[in-house]
Amino acid sequence: MKQIISTPNAPEAVGPYSQANAASGRAIYVTGQVSLDPAGGKPTQGDIEVQTTRVFENIAAILQASGASFKDVVKVNVYLSDVANFAKMNEVYRRFFTSDYPARTTIQAVLPPGFLLVADVIAYIE
Repeated sequence: MKQIISTPNAPEAVGPYSQANAASGRAIYVTGQVSLDPAGGKPTQGDIEVQTTRVFENIAAILQASGASFKDVVKVNVYLSDVANFAKMNEVYRRFFTSDYPARTTIQAVLPPGFLLVADVIAYIE
């Protein structure tokens, strides 16, 4: 079970994330995903929106295989090759997380050539 944690004694979340989540049940740790097409294992060509969509579609498939969904995710880490892509990544991210947002960290990082982001998640299910 996931419980959203929010307090007025810390800065308010200013995007599609929560200050914190508490969870009980079975933990699912999804490894960092890049924009690889699962059908052929080839990198998905395209801009940050195309790559973000592929990354979160890959995460969705892994969550589904584990019996979970995005509603069960309590923590997301997003690594961007260029922080200038944050706003466009965030627009796509909102399609996958629509309410009761997980906690999230987004940072700029050195990524493998051609990849604009990597994301991993932690989910809990009963």
